[in-house]
This record gives sequence, structure tokens and C-alpha cells, in this order.
Amino acid sequence: MSWVATERFGARIAPAGLTLVQELVNTHAVERGGGTDLLADRASAEEWLRGAAREWARGRGLDAPDLSLSPEDWEALRNLRATVDEMLSVPVGERPATATGTRVSVRRRAQAVLVSDDEGRVAMVPFGVGGAWLESAVWSEILLAQWTGEWSKLKLCREPGCRSAFYDTSRNGSGVWHNVRTCGNMANLRASRSRRKIPAQADDGAGSGPKPANPRGALPA
Repeated sequence: MSWVATERFGARIAPAGLTLVQELVNTHAVERGGGTDLLADRASAEEWLRGAAREWARGRGLDAPDLSLSPEDWEALRNLRATVDEMLSVPVGERPATATGTRVSVRRRAQAVLVSDDEGRVAMVPFGVGGAWLESAVWSEILLAQWTGEWSKLKLCREPGCRSAFYDTSRNGSGVWHNVRTCGNMANLRASRSRRKIPAQADDGAGSGPKPANPRGALPA
């Protein structure tokens, strides 16, 4: 099993558990290439969720949960994807890095459990079943990523026909496309065509307007 949604785009994989968040966003339909929405129906959503949960658990060294989705879970799963997608749509410089402690607009999202081992190491693990488990895992990973600074590196591709979630590894954090050779080239090609159209339109309009009347008594040049 692998991260099937993200691998469809060929996007760079986020590290550790943050990949689960990236994978959720990338379940959307792929405009180019005809890739389907992996959450289009409950059966396909459940198949994706079980595979993603196993992959996440393997990376975290935990047992994979046995997950199934009720109709309500399926709807909640799609809503969760839309919420995270909206969060990633916010430019990196405008994203709050950590919680401010204010109670304004605070919403209860999910529950998680803190566990520790005999050596005193503490971990946060998801709580719940089905869609509730995924919500717990996703919000837990977002919290950890915000604290470590990894959250600012998870972005949406700027290409309108793509919008895949990718992990930006550029040195100055300036990446805007998940793949420069594909989406980047398409954007540059559109920009080049647009620049060529502007002078052409200006040339078409030059001299097309009415000529000023010859002053009375003036000789033509």
C-alpha cells in the first residue's frame, strides 16, 4: 500500500504523519488525466481510508485501525477535506503558526489521547472509529506540524487545473507548483501568450479611430 491519492499527482510527499493530511486533500478529482474523486461514494472513500490509515500507522509504529464509514461519516469526511483544503488555500505568510489562546471562533474539532512509554516519551494518538478516527488523526497532525513549522511547507499547487497538495522543499519556501516541469510550464506558457496578445491588440487599435477634421483653411501635409 502507498499514498495512492498523492502519487497520482507525482507530488513530493510530506514527512511523517503530515502525509495523511496531504493525502486527504489529494483525494479530489484530477481535472487533467481524468482521475476520479476517491471520496465520490462511500465504498471508494472507505477503501481509501483503510489504506491511508494503514500507511499512517506503519509510519507511526502503531497498529492499523479497522475502519468503516457510516453515511454520516462519509459526509463528514468530505467536509473535512473541504475544510483542510480551505486552510491550505491561505497564503503561507498569512497562516497563524500556533494557537493564540483566544476563545474567539474556537471550535471543537476532534478528540485525541496522550500516551507514554516506560522511558517517559509522550505521544498523541487518534481517538474514535471511522470518520471520527480520521478527524482525530488529521487535526492531531496539523497541530504537530504547526508547532514544528512543517505546516508552512504544505501548500496547494497554484495551477487551477491541479490544486494538488505538495510539500515545498525549496530553500526559501517560494515553491508554488507541485511540479515545475508540468504545472509551472503551463503557467509560464499562458503568461507568455497573454503578453503576446497585448501588443497585438494595441496594434489593431492604432489609427482605427476617427481622424481629426482638417482646420479651415489649412493645407494638407
